[in-house]
Amino acid sequence: MAEFKVATVGDNCIDRFMPPVGLSAVGGNAVNVAVHLRKHGLKTAYFGAVGPDADGARMLDCFRENGLVVDHVQIRDGVTAYTEIEFDQGGDRIFAFEEFGVCRGYRPAEDEVQFLLRMRHVHIGWFDDGGVLRRRLHAAGVSVSQDITVNPGADGLAIAFASAGSEPGAASALARQLLDEGARLAVVTRGSQGSLATDGITTAETGIRPVEVSDTTGAGDTFIAGFIAARLKGKSLQECLEAGRDAAAVTCTHFGGFPQTPVQVSG
Repeated sequence: MAEFKVATVGDNCIDRFMPPVGLSAVGGNAVNVAVHLRKHGLKTAYFGAVGPDADGARMLDCFRENGLVVDHVQIRDGVTAYTEIEFDQGGDRIFAFEEFGVCRGYRPAEDEVQFLLRMRHVHIGWFDDGGVLRRRLHAAGVSVSQDITVNPGADGLAIAFASAGSEPGAASALARQLLDEGARLAVVTRGSQGSLATDGITTAETGIRPVEVSDTTGAGDTFIAGFIAARLKGKSLQECLEAGRDAAAVTCTHFGGFPQTPVQVSG
């Protein structure tokens, strides 16, 4: 088994961008975060499930190409998860259809949980266990993060990520709510206004880094990975926000949640 101290658990999917784009890419919160943590120099394992189909094989190849530890990826009977993405007249994305496939009901085996209990940090993506794993890891002293946009509930989180939009005061109010619910640190993105982070004592804020936007898919996940990587390296809250901001800006300049070769959407 490969050695690692950082892991992500949960969702993966094939993002199918429908015509006129007509291309697909590997994605999902837990996968995007894992890949970017690895790009920040952290040896990272991905715990999740794929199907025994062509999309599942594509997933595994992509994970390996990006340096993830894949010893704990389960191959379950069923279809690999996918999302169909369309665009409105203004060019904004519309998630037209989501098939969670074998990600639905996935659970790490007990021996895999024992690996997770020895981690320095675990990020959980979309994971339909009602928070059981999150609370078990927290009880064992493991640092855990999650995006409450994909899974509600902040209890047991060392870092709770969320999005509040750009309305004045909304991000601060949401951050306070997350701290009240039990998170030790709340990190909230606020659209064009950037992001803020607070532990209830210290608060940091940053704006966005303007870029020529090609595709925003996975930018929030990239922000999460950049923030976590900086946090694990002992950076200040301000530096963590800036690391997340800069990483997300780069993701907005290319297709998909991380650099990869897209595949033509069939049918």
